Amino acid sequence: MERPQRSLPQGARLKRGKKVKKTIGIVGFGVIGQRWAAAFSHAGHSVRVYDRSADQEAGFRQLLPSLLADLDAVRPPRDTEPGEIVLFASMADAMAGVDFVQENGPENLEIKRTLLPQIEACVGDDVIIASSSSALLVSEMQTECRIPGRIVLGHPFNPAHLMPLVEVVGGKLTDSEAVVAAKALYEEIGKKPVVMNREITGHLALRLMGAMWREAIALVRDGVASVEDVDRAFVYGPGPKWTLQGSFISNQLNATGMEDFLRKYGPTYQAIWDTLLDAKLDEETIAAVTKSTAAAVGDRSQDQLKAEREAGLVAILNDVARHGAL
Repeated sequence: MERPQRSLPQGARLKRGKKVKKTIGIVGFGVIGQRWAAAFSHAGHSVRVYDRSADQEAGFRQLLPSLLADLDAVRPPRDTEPGEIVLFASMADAMAGVDFVQENGPENLEIKRTLLPQIEACVGDDVIIASSSSALLVSEMQTECRIPGRIVLGHPFNPAHLMPLVEVVGGKLTDSEAVVAAKALYEEIGKKPVVMNREITGHLALRLMGAMWREAIALVRDGVASVEDVDRAFVYGPGPKWTLQGSFISNQLNATGMEDFLRKYGPTYQAIWDTLLDAKLDEETIAAVTKSTAAAVGDRSQDQLKAEREAGLVAILNDVARHGAL
């Protein structure tokens, strides 16, 4: 049996520097795939889409103008028209001639292990394939690939068309140049990629969120505070500062530097860490959090909440672009 090729073939490098219009393949066209398509199109790239379901196009065409309007509000003025987005009935047709693939299949390891080789069979050997997986490890996804060196993680943050963050990391068999090239492409379309030095379950942002949310859920479960007040504490406490400068720089500014901060306030944080609560999503906890969340939401609908979120994100992201330090 022939061993899988570990590295990218010679010449498998996305062009950097001057913007070059590319053809992007999208596999999986649910919520994430649709927003990736809008982001790539908004940057001027042509987009070719494949999804097993043939029912996505009508809804997407209705949604696309609002997605592009969101992007217009947070990205510099375009010097090109949006790239064409075309949906195809077969993967082979969709992936013909693409320069880069963004895969958005179900969050299931066996499906990924089957899907990635199927994509490989439809694209050139120099095409990088990025997975939007939110928790799976690239090393476990790339095991059946013919050229595992081109498989990377490209995990966006929701809503994926607006939020700048993309987490990028390779697996054990990934060529480092594939990570570099993927990062460059994401930067070119206006994203803010972070490159992880090694894989870990949940990647970076979800682990940070998970740590904070575990404590938040436990506080609600134990009756320390309501969902509304826990969220308010974050929104009007560390949230704005961390949005502009992150946690480390923000805390450093509370002293003469990071070492001074850690020596002054380290004991306080250690006392907090020593008493952090644990949360298990048992029926009692789910019921308590659901009830308190419903009280915070009131009579606002999901659509209203999403519209409020999108409008607020546009304003926040524009402010961060003007004043942020990262």
